[in-house]
Formats: sequence, C-alpha cells, structure tokens
Amino acid sequence: MSSISAIVIAKNEELMIADCLDSLSFCDEIVVVEDGSTDRTVEIAERMKAKVFTLETDDFSKLRNFGLTKAKGEWILYIDADERVTHRLAEEIKQIPSRISDRNDIVSEKAKKLVCYKLKRKNFYFGTSEKNEWPYIEKIERLFRKEALKGWKGKLHESPIIDGEIGTLDGFLLHYTHRDLASMVAKTIEWSKIEAELRFKAGHPRMNWWRFTRVMITAFLGSYIKQGGWKVGTIGLIESIYQTFSMFVTYARLWEIQQKKKI
Repeated sequence: MSSISAIVIAKNEELMIADCLDSLSFCDEIVVVEDGSTDRTVEIAERMKAKVFTLETDDFSKLRNFGLTKAKGEWILYIDADERVTHRLAEEIKQIPSRISDRNDIVSEKAKKLVCYKLKRKNFYFGTSEKNEWPYIEKIERLFRKEALKGWKGKLHESPIIDGEIGTLDGFLLHYTHRDLASMVAKTIEWSKIEAELRFKAGHPRMNWWRFTRVMITAFLGSYIKQGGWKVGTIGLIESIYQTFSMFVTYARLWEIQQKKKI
C-alpha cells in the first residue's frame, strides 16, 4: 500500500494549526514547514506528532520544495494551515493508492496515468458558517505522486511542475481565509511589495491613471460579478472592495518603484 505524506506550510498559525493537522490524521506522515513563527505554532505541531522543519523565506515555491525533500510518502498532499480536509475528501485520498492495483484492468490503467489531482476548494470569508461561504469554488493542484512532481515555480503565486495526467476529486477542501480586516490589510501591505517587484522585473508598462482604473474595475467585477460575490450580501461587497483595494496597493507600489527607477 502506498503511503501518503501531508506537507503543511505555516507561519504564526497557533489558532489554526491544530484543526488543520487534525483533519490530516488519515495521512501516514505530516510534515510542517514553518516560516519563522514567533507564536506557539511549532509547539502545537510538535505536540500533535508532526515533523516540524524551519525555513524562513518569502518564496512560497522554496517552502513547498523544501517540504518535498523532507516527505517520505509516495503520494504528497499539500495543505495550508488555514485549510481543512473534509471527511469525504479524506476518504477519496485514502482510496487513490488502491486504484492503481485494482483488479479491473481498465480502472487500473486509467489510474496509473493520473499523477496529480485537483482539489475543489471552498473559501470562507469573515467566518466559518454557511453564510460566510464564497459562491465560487476553486480547483487547485494539491495531491501528487511524488515521483511525478518535479517541483514548484513562482515566488508568490506558485505552481507545480508535473509530468503526467491530472484528475479531479469530488470532496472539498475548506479554506478559512480573510478572517478579519486587520489581518487582511496586513497581508496586503506585506505581499504587495513582492507582487509589485515581480511585475517591475517582468517589465510591466509604466503605470498611469487609466491603468489604475482598469485593474481596479477588473478586480471588483471579477470578484463581485464573475465569482458571484453579490450572492452573499454584505460579505460579498466587502470582499470585492477589498480585492479592489489590494490591487490598488500593489499597483501603487509598482508606480512608486517605477518613479524611483525613472521608468
């Protein structure tokens, strides 16, 4: 039977890490990569028998790749501290290794070709109840056969490098993000600088008034209309305006860099 290793990325998540690790109890191994936490994250993770390693970096691909070098399982499941694996998803993941050895040749051959699975992720904003559930469900690549995962690329919005075919599981991953305005704004201030620097290095055109207008309108319409934020009332409006604000800060920082560099 193939083994499953879960890799959890965490920094100062003492309020979230225990429930996250509890949802991963079905895994054969849990590896926590912590990014210089100053709270009780490490203490709680170690108490729950996770293998904890430290790597301080603002590069998410480095964190995920580092975790990959520490994991021993034949299948790798990536989870963030503010995410939870539902019971149904856990049952699906546990069954994947057995699909490869299924006596049904058709099932077995099809399963052997799948080296990565996308997970359906439900986002929750400002709470964990049904009224806080965002209408749009993401599909993200998080479960991999280790030998087929060549690594991750991208400093902030990282993506996996995979050799093989991708499937999708039916169970849900729950994501309790944007828990309060203070942490949201703090995260925007922290990461917008990196976002802006990446755009500058990629040769983004000089920012002007109409580029600001375009990216802010696009952000709001994408969140409020395309993703259905309007369906969840006040929460949807606040989240969509926040996405607009986040874009403004990122591109204002880009403008600032361009001014300093006289681009």
